[in-house]
Amino acid sequence: MDIAAISMAYAQFELKQQASVSIAKKSMDVAEAQMQGLIEMLQIATPEPEDVSPADLGQLIDVKA
Repeated sequence: MDIAAISMAYAQFELKQQASVSIAKKSMDVAEAQMQGLIEMLQIATPEPEDVSPADLGQLIDVKA
């Protein structure tokens, strides 16, 4: 194998590696955005607990599933 062929093979390997890293970074960014959306949806779906005095505890049961 001559020097030119080795150089071309190395350049192709480096390009493939850069593309792979770029795709992985993009998928991580998408996953992060999805998690932020999920966190926001959970915060909206679960309202802040109201002040409940200990005397009221156990008086109401939520039976919705």
